[in-house]
Amino acid sequence: MAVLLLLTCLGSTLFMTGLIWLVQVVHYPLLVEVSPGAFGRYHAEHVRRIGPVVGPAMLAELVSAAGLVVLLPPGTPGWLAVAGLIVAGLTWVVTAAVQVPLHRRLALGFDAGRCRSLVRGNWVRTVLWSVHAAIVLAMAWLAMS
Repeated sequence: MAVLLLLTCLGSTLFMTGLIWLVQVVHYPLLVEVSPGAFGRYHAEHVRRIGPVVGPAMLAELVSAAGLVVLLPPGTPGWLAVAGLIVAGLTWVVTAAVQVPLHRRLALGFDAGRCRSLVRGNWVRTVLWSVHAAIVLAMAWLAMS
């Protein structure tokens, strides 16, 4: 069971890390290029389409990270699993406290300043997911060694 949890955490975390880098470097910066008249529909479609992509992966990441604290794979230190769970939890906190409210405000209409805030705030999640990827990769390496 610990190996299944580790593989689930590894897969979902690496998926989210790749996705967040794409969103951070490509998608969010391009929001300011959408014409104000088309912005509302574009943003609404982004929110509608991104949820089913990120929701299951984020949930799988968080649940498997929590499971790894309880069912530690052989050869991996407990502090690494705890660190992974903390970082995964922080992505949820930042998403709920920063990114979701910004998206709600952007749903009211185009605002270049809010778009820039979305990009700036998303760097925190980009770093958190990158750190979690490093943690889970280290856990996988140790478990295989």
